[in-house]
Amino acid sequence: MALSILNNIPSLVAQNQLSITNQNLQKTLFRLSSGSRINTGADDAAGLAIADGLRANETALTQSSQNASNGVGALQVADGALAQVTTLLNRAVTLATEASTGTVSSSQRDALNAEFTQIKAEIDRIGSSTTFNGTSVFTATTTSIFLSDSSTASNNTIGVTVGTITSAAITNGSSTANLSADTLAGTDGTAAQTALGHINTAIANVAGIRGSIGAGINRLQSAVNVINNQIQNLASAEDGIRAADIPSEVANLSRFTILNQSGISALAQANSAQQSVLNLLR
Repeated sequence: MALSILNNIPSLVAQNQLSITNQNLQKTLFRLSSGSRINTGADDAAGLAIADGLRANETALTQSSQNASNGVGALQVADGALAQVTTLLNRAVTLATEASTGTVSSSQRDALNAEFTQIKAEIDRIGSSTTFNGTSVFTATTTSIFLSDSSTASNNTIGVTVGTITSAAITNGSSTANLSADTLAGTDGTAAQTALGHINTAIANVAGIRGSIGAGINRLQSAVNVINNQIQNLASAEDGIRAADIPSEVANLSRFTILNQSGISALAQANSAQQSVLNLLR
């Protein structure tokens, strides 16, 4: 190459290579400090779009898992309350059976009926005041548990209906037990025997409702298991796209650091070599 005082071509080449090395070194440092292979859209535009889509799926599924867990919680509250209703009804069976026998006097039946009245009132209170997150648990309205991975094509809901619980209507399917008008009082045990039949129907209905609730709990828990598996696999897929290859980046860091140092040295030599032109002027 001919000597020139107009341009220092070796210096320009060294500057260009040093700039490229610095860009690569900076990108490597970004990846090592963030742990991510993709820090800007320029790093991998297609990969960024895919990874962000997968992250949106993960986010929606994570909340869907929480939605299902909240649904399980509400059903468990209902099941616990119905367990207490069953306990009350079992006590009512004892009272009605006692009131049905002929060896009990009218005044004693009145005493038994007073407790029976309190049992019915407590069943009504449980049905009206049992709540989950400020919302009544025992309602005829279907509660929709929304599950989604943020894709409109995969949106779905699981409907859960518990039903209302009152002493006037403990209903399961077509069977309804009305205890509100029942009494254990009277001169004989006829009324108590009638009440006993209604109480037994109510116990069977509560058991049926609890069975339906249990099925709903199992379904929601199964949904949670499936969603958690989806989250795990999506996270793995996203990590494969987004995560930096640390061993490779550490190797690159060493390589570009050495190239940066050698590039600076080469640039200094290229600038120094231009000074040799002065020797021709002596």
